[in-house]
Amino acid sequence: MAYSFELIEAKTLGSNTANVNFTSIPQTYTDLYLLISARSTRGTYSDSSCYVKVNSSSTSYTSKLFEGSGSAVGSFNGNTTRLHDCIIPADGAATANTFSNIRVYLPNYAGSNYKSSTADSIMETNAATAYAQLWAGLWSNTAAITEINLSDPLGNFKTGSTFYLYGIKNS
Repeated sequence: MAYSFELIEAKTLGSNTANVNFTSIPQTYTDLYLLISARSTRGTYSDSSCYVKVNSSSTSYTSKLFEGSGSAVGSFNGNTTRLHDCIIPADGAATANTFSNIRVYLPNYAGSNYKSSTADSIMETNAATAYAQLWAGLWSNTAAITEINLSDPLGNFKTGSTFYLYGIKNS
């Protein structure tokens, strides 16, 4: 069986922006695939976050994280207010003009079961600390995903950040 990716919507920021939303997502695909290249305006620290939520919900999420920073490893397992919390470089101390790479996969997003997802994010700082994260997420809700909400709670997404939402179809 062949699969095809179809671009649903692309956004390139022309100014610093706190939130990016994909709304009215068609229910005609089997899965969703989100690609992000982002940077934060956060003035302190070298990193910030890209929160991923669905349907504007802040409840019923469970996440597992495995992370490496170049000098340490970490993990998280528990309930949270968002599906994923991917890392992005901040203006405060990260290498100039570098952007993160984030991929989020949402299978069976239109089905009536709970919604599982995976995400990976990479942040380069040209220093000893550069993060790589792997996320597994679950939204314990049977509603179809009709919107994806992205935010940077510690700053804004920087001008030039890009967001691409693809639908995957069985051909």
